[in-house]
This record gives sequence, structure tokens and C-alpha cells, in this order.
Amino acid sequence: MALIKSISGFRGTIGGKPNDNLTPIDIVKFASAYGSWLNAKSEGRKKVVVGRDGRISGTMVEALVEQSLLALGIDVIHLGLSTTPTVEMAVVFEKADGGIIITASHNPKEWNALKLLNEKGEFVSGEEGKTILNLASNEDFNYASIDKIGLTHADNNSLEKHIQAILDYPLVDVKAIKAANFSVVVDAINSSGAFTVPALLKAIGVDNIKVLNAEMTGEFAHNPEPLKEHLTELCSTVIKEKAHVGIAVDPDVDRLCFVSEDGELFGEEYTLVAVADYILQHKKGATVSNLSSTRALRDLSIQHGCTYFASAVGEVNVVNKMKSENAVIGGEGNGGIIVPDLHYGRDALIGIALFLTHLAKSKMTTSQLRASYPAYFMSKKKMDLSVNVPIEKIFTALEIEFKQYPIDRVDGFKVDFENEWVHLRTSNTEPIMRIYTEAGSQKAADDLADRIISIINTIK
Repeated sequence: MALIKSISGFRGTIGGKPNDNLTPIDIVKFASAYGSWLNAKSEGRKKVVVGRDGRISGTMVEALVEQSLLALGIDVIHLGLSTTPTVEMAVVFEKADGGIIITASHNPKEWNALKLLNEKGEFVSGEEGKTILNLASNEDFNYASIDKIGLTHADNNSLEKHIQAILDYPLVDVKAIKAANFSVVVDAINSSGAFTVPALLKAIGVDNIKVLNAEMTGEFAHNPEPLKEHLTELCSTVIKEKAHVGIAVDPDVDRLCFVSEDGELFGEEYTLVAVADYILQHKKGATVSNLSSTRALRDLSIQHGCTYFASAVGEVNVVNKMKSENAVIGGEGNGGIIVPDLHYGRDALIGIALFLTHLAKSKMTTSQLRASYPAYFMSKKKMDLSVNVPIEKIFTALEIEFKQYPIDRVDGFKVDFENEWVHLRTSNTEPIMRIYTEAGSQKAADDLADRIISIINTIK
């Protein structure tokens, strides 16, 4: 069980003791810290958008968050069951002062979290996050008097507004998608994707839709992280249904990956590559992904006569780099697509619309489209962090081991070998270390990851 306090929000497992897990006391404290930060920013009554994914604990956490904000004199715009990108866009649509997304993203069902947004519908900055952390630590709250308690306003149209914004996006071609007559299988992982993805697909002209794990119970049918080993049902169903493409999203619908018509994964790393390929055909400009993402985006950007930039891992870091370089497309290799002229946030729904437009116009099958991109293979592994071996000691030992190669310590530890690379960093959301490798074959990538893990296990 765990409680992780970070500059972008608060994440933990439900149950247990306060300050060790995400208990009701912790939820009220963190929501109160965020609301107190908003109230201190300027005069006047504030309003905050609140939405959640389909987790079992969602309604409980949502109630505690909303009531805490009301107690601070803040009005709440209640979205209920929603998606991360929809909440982000609703902050702008409603001219709110901020937003809270209640989701633990790809984490298993026992986890939940409060993700904090500013008035632009973007994640709070590092400095803002530190201020909120200090407010929570000191419990420096000043609740409103009885006559100034906040009010709740329900918003039942946020998804429709989100989808309409996607339909209005110039590079989404509904006519081309309709003409392609796609058959699609969706793995909704028993959460918000069960109603949002089909609604988007129908709006952009896809009528033949089969949804797996469509019951929004929060009892995830499999581990919700959209990795190959978790998507066997989706892959087999695509073949069985003779579908053109399979779609998998995470519980809050900000990560996206595809399955080709042959039942093989398109590769979540290549979600961004494919969308960027389509964007760059029509709009030249910089691209951005993080240090753990595939080299294929860099190669593709060069092919289009554009410049690629790498950021530190984390959506806030990617967004900041995209802004500084005026990027036209960016995101993360975990299937996170950021289309800046829609909004600065990972959004699976716009990703689906752009990918299907690209697929329709390419006249290729999904597997043919995937084969048109540089052939890199990535291994994504993780290992529990030992309390007996400090992370800096691990990085120092590896730096000595690989001193003859270029090493990047800006974000964790990255080594660039001639034909492959490895990137190690501690997770912001779990007590683990993530180990990403990329090479010219899957075996080479897996072998490199295993080699690094073996070396780490010898460090005392």
C-alpha cells in the first residue's frame, strides 16, 4: 500500500491508515490544499471542474473532493464519469479557475488519485505543485462561513462539447472515415472508455463497433495498462470479427494504442508516430516526445524536413518543451497524443480521430501503415526499488559501467549505445524504477533490459 505526493497531484491506494494510503482524511486534506491555493491566487469566487474515471472508489473520492471545495467557498462544476482530456477541455469551456481529475490512470483498481489542473486546463506547474504540497503539509486551510459555502452545478454536455471540438478540428476528415467503412473493436477496460470512445467513433462515421469490457464497474477485466500482455482478448477479437483495427484506452482515456487487422499490436510507441506522420504531411513544425520514447519520431520528423526535440519524462515537461519549441504535435511513447491547437493535454479521442483519418486516406491496412515506419522495438520493464540501495548509488555504478558511451542524467539515467539505448528513471506514481530499452529487434531490446536488471541486482 502506498501514498505518493507529487507536484502534479496525489496518488495512493484506497484504505489503510491516514498519511500511508489515500484515505478520506488525506483526500480532504489534498483537495483543501488545492482549493486554498486557488483562493489565495486572487480575489473573487472560484469555480473548479471535477470529473472522474470509472474506478470503484471514484464516487467516494469525488464526493470528498467536491464537498471539500464547497466548504472553501468554491463552486463545483460536476462532470461525474468523464475522461481526463474532457475535464481539461471543460475547464476552458466553462472558464473555470481550475480542475481536479479523479483517476489513477493505468494503475490497478485499488489505486486512485487527484490530478490538479490550472485555469488553462493544464497540469499545475512544478512551483505551483510545491506550494500546494506545503499547504497540505501545514494544513493551512481557511474554510468559508455558512453564507459563503460553494454551490454545485452539473455539466451533462462536456463530452458533447469535446467531441464537437474534435469534429471541428481541420485535419479530422469525417467524410474519409465514413467512406472507409471501418470495423472497430474497442477494449474499454470497464471504465470511461465504454461510453466515450463509441460516442466519438459514431460521431466521426464509424458504425461497426464492438466493445469489450463495456460494463463500467471499475472491476478491470485485466491490468489496465495498455501493454501487449494485457490485450490478448482484444487481439483475438479483432481477428475473429475481421475488424480493420482494434483500439485500447486506459481508464481515463488519455492513453491510446491500436491493434492491426492481423491481431498484432500496432505498438503504443507508434501511436504518436502515426499521428505525427499525418500532421506533418499537412503542417510543418517541430515535434516533441520524452527521453523514453522511440527514435522513430525523430527519424520521421527528419524525413518531413522538421526538427525533433526530447523532453524529460512527464506530461508537464512535454508540454513545456512543446510550448518553447512551438511544436505542432507531441506526446509520449505510452500512447499519449498532445495536439496543441486543440489543447495541451494527452487525448485519446483526438488521437483516434486523427489516426483513422490517416488510415482512411493512406488506403493501407493498419499493418501496412505500421510497416511503413522505421522498425524499432522497445522493451518496457520495471523493478521494485530496494530501500537498502539508494537510486543514486545505482546510477553511479551504471555510469562507471558504461563510461565509454554518451550518458544523459537530465532525467534519471540514459545511455545511448550505437544501435540501441536504455533509459532508467524512478516512477512519479509508483515505488518502482522503470527500465526502457530500444533496439533493432525485440530480442535485442529485451536482452538489453535484462542485462541492465542483472547488473542492478549485483549492486549492494
